[in-house]
Amino acid sequence: MRGSEPQQMALFSVVSLEARIPLDHPLRAMRPLVDRALATLSPTFDQIYADGGRPSIPPEHLLRALLLQVLYTVRSERQLMEQLEYNLLFRWFVGLGIDDAIWDVTVFTKNRERLLIGDVADGFFAAVLAEAKAAGLLSAEHFTVDGTLIQAWAGQKSFRRDSTKMPAVPKHRRKLLPPDDPRRDPPADGTRNPTVNFHGERRSNTTHTSTTDSDAQLARKGDGREAQLAYQATVFMENRHGLAVGTCTSPATGTAERDNAILLAAGAPYRAQHITVGADKGFDTRACVDELRAVESTPHVARNDTVRHPSAIDGRTTRHAGYGVSQRKRKRIEEIFGWLKTVGGCRQTRLRGLDRVGWQVTFATAVYNLVRMRRLLAPAQA
Repeated sequence: MRGSEPQQMALFSVVSLEARIPLDHPLRAMRPLVDRALATLSPTFDQIYADGGRPSIPPEHLLRALLLQVLYTVRSERQLMEQLEYNLLFRWFVGLGIDDAIWDVTVFTKNRERLLIGDVADGFFAAVLAEAKAAGLLSAEHFTVDGTLIQAWAGQKSFRRDSTKMPAVPKHRRKLLPPDDPRRDPPADGTRNPTVNFHGERRSNTTHTSTTDSDAQLARKGDGREAQLAYQATVFMENRHGLAVGTCTSPATGTAERDNAILLAAGAPYRAQHITVGADKGFDTRACVDELRAVESTPHVARNDTVRHPSAIDGRTTRHAGYGVSQRKRKRIEEIFGWLKTVGGCRQTRLRGLDRVGWQVTFATAVYNLVRMRRLLAPAQA
């Protein structure tokens, strides 16, 4: 027979929030890893929060919510709060009850500086790596390094000439200046967003600065690609299971990718005394190869041998079978960049300033490691 449609919903529920989450849901396997990582950060939380005053929202709840934002590609904190209002899965993972009130969206804005000052992203990343080390998932000898550009939250029109680096111009000559020159008189129509034609104009980081994000630099990844305001993000990956063991975010200068590689190779956690570092042709310069060797690393860099610029890698390195293995393994680092940009929200950052962007990249990379570890540990947990 046909069922009837009740017009009034039940006022109470006898099913707990825990029982509503499927036993085989991926977040169930990830939750213990996150809880143990956050437990190690408890001393840090004690230092960045005051002893007295009104009780604030637990930082564990904030970080779990931000982790969900990365996992499910939620575009903004406002949309994240909407999800927490009605999504029982999100409430369960964060640690909220069914009847608990949702925070105001400004909570993230007010607590972002506190989490930034406390280096919480770096601490969380290190805690996740410690979990991977305890599970025997990290390699201590063989690594890969590479970099990518993170598009800044700034438009091309904000990249204007820096008046502090320019001499004064007489009033009768201001009309001859480029359209984006700050010394030029404002447009006659009085609009705040006039049409600007950049064709044929030379724009450089030495003469221009973004008025929206002064830390962003004009850069491009390769020949034939457009230049954009961006940051340089570099990732250091171990070759056994493809887990990221280090990140570094810096201004997108011409040598930033190689400079970050040296820092990451020297400070890689749990590394052996001597390691191998795989990389693409962009790292095949004499200075980069020599500096990698100076930090007890064998550079397994792809050879970029030309007539004008001979390769810095010779037969002493390429004759070993391990060199070929590193060249095959190094391509897996693109999986990290692909996940960070398609899922992790790092194709174009929502934050401004080098410190905030670095915080976002490090935290998102830690979330990638959690996703990878859940898959690697699934057979052992089954």
